[in-house]
Amino acid sequence: MVDKNKTAIVWFRQDLRLDDNPALIAALKAGYKIIPLFILDDVHAGQWARGGASRWWLHESLQALNSSLDNALIFRKGDALTLIPELMASCEAEAIFWNRCYEPWRIKRDTDLKALLQDGGIQTHSFNASLLWEPWEIKKADGTPYKVFTPYYRKGCLGAGAIAAPLACETPLRFADQKVERGSVDDLELLPAIKWYNEMAEIWEPGEQGAQKRKDAFLEDGLKGYKEKRNRPDQNHVSRLSPHLHYGEISVRRLWHDASASGHAQNAETDLDCFHSELGWREFSTYLLYHFNDLPWENLNPRFNNFEWLENESDALERWRRGRTGIPIVDAGMRQLWREGWMHNRVRMIVASLLVKNMGIHWRKGAVWFWDTLVDADLASNSASWQWVAGSGADAAPYFRIFNPVTQGVKFDPEGLYVRRYVPELERVDNKYIHEPWKAPLPPKDYPSPIVDLKTSRKAALEAYAQTKEGA
Repeated sequence: MVDKNKTAIVWFRQDLRLDDNPALIAALKAGYKIIPLFILDDVHAGQWARGGASRWWLHESLQALNSSLDNALIFRKGDALTLIPELMASCEAEAIFWNRCYEPWRIKRDTDLKALLQDGGIQTHSFNASLLWEPWEIKKADGTPYKVFTPYYRKGCLGAGAIAAPLACETPLRFADQKVERGSVDDLELLPAIKWYNEMAEIWEPGEQGAQKRKDAFLEDGLKGYKEKRNRPDQNHVSRLSPHLHYGEISVRRLWHDASASGHAQNAETDLDCFHSELGWREFSTYLLYHFNDLPWENLNPRFNNFEWLENESDALERWRRGRTGIPIVDAGMRQLWREGWMHNRVRMIVASLLVKNMGIHWRKGAVWFWDTLVDADLASNSASWQWVAGSGADAAPYFRIFNPVTQGVKFDPEGLYVRRYVPELERVDNKYIHEPWKAPLPPKDYPSPIVDLKTSRKAALEAYAQTKEGA
C-alpha cells in the first residue's frame, strides 16, 4: 500500500486527455498524489520537432488539458533527460508514470531516462495509451514483421484477440503540493508572432472536449455510408479525428468500441469494418516505423535508392506548395492544407501522386511540407503514406499506381463543389470543364496552365519505374 502522502509525476506527452489514460489512472489508483507535467523536448526531437501547424494545435490542446487538471499542469521546455530528474528531486517524487510513444527518437530517450531513474531508485511505469496492438506483438509465423497491410491487419491484428476495453478515470484527481513554479503554456513559445492560424482556430476545437464532440458528430452523421462516401471531398463523410488521435485527446480504444456500438445500432457493419480498417492503417504506419526506424528518410524498398528524381525543382515545388499547379483538385487540396492545416485523405493521395510521379520530385520534399503544414502531422503516418504513394514503401504492388487527377476529380468531386470552395478563380467554370479548365472555350485568365502534361508525364514515370524495376 502506497503512503497517501507520496508523490508521483504523471508525464503527459501524446496522451492529452483524462479518459482512458492508463498512466494517469494507474498513478491515481495506486494512491499517489500527482504532479502533472508536460515537456516540449525539441532537443531530442531534432529535425522532427513539430511543424508550425502542429505547434498551434499543441498550444490549444495543452490549454484545454491544463483546465481539466485544475490548472495544475507544469510546463517545461528543453531536454527531458535533464529536466525530469531535476524536477523529481525538487518535488521529492518517488515514481513517474507515462504512456509510451513510438518514434525512434522518443524510444531512445525514454529508454535512457528509464535506466537513469531506476539507477537512482525511482520507480518508472509505462503504458500503452495510443495503440490497439503493440508493434512487437504482431509478427508473421516466421517471427519477422509484416510489410503488407491486409495480412498484417486481418490475420495479425484481428487474430490477436479482442480489443481491450477503455478505462474510465473514476478516481478523483489528487494533486501534490507544488514545490516548483508551474510555468505556463506561453513559456513553450509554440505560437508565432504573426497569427496566420486564425482560420484554423475557427475550424478546429483542439482538446479532449473537442475530440469528444467530433467523434459523436461523426458516429451520428458520418459513419453510415462511410465506405463509399469517405472518398468524396465534397461531402462530410470522413471523421476528421486524425489530429485528435495524434495528440491523444481521444483514446483509439474508446473510438474503436464506440464506433462498434454505433455501427451495429445503425446496421452499418460494412461501413464499420471499413472505418476500423482505417484505424488499422494508422496502427500499421506506427508498426512500420517501429520495425524500420529509417522509414522517414530511407526507401523501404531499396531498389528505389537509385531512382533519378528531378533536380533544380524549386520553382515547380513552390507552385505545388501554393496550389498553383493548374490542376484544379490538386490546387484545391494544397490550398485547403494551407488554410485549415488538414486535407481530405483522397486528395492527399492525389496531390502526392502528382508531385512524385508526374512532376518527378522526391517524396521526402512532399513529406517535409506536410510535416510543417498538417495539424495531424504524425511521423509514422506521414512517412508511410508518402512512401506508399511513391511506390517505395510497404505495399504488395505499387508499381502502376499513378493517380490521374482529372479522372479522380470527375469521380469524387463530380460537380466541382470541393474545387470551387478552395479555388475561387474557377467558380464560374462550367461543370464540364471544372477539372480541365484549360479545355474550356474561354479558360480563366487568372488561373495557371497545367504544370505538366498528365499523359506525357505518366508515360515518363512508368518508363522510369520500369528501369528501376529492371535494375533491382
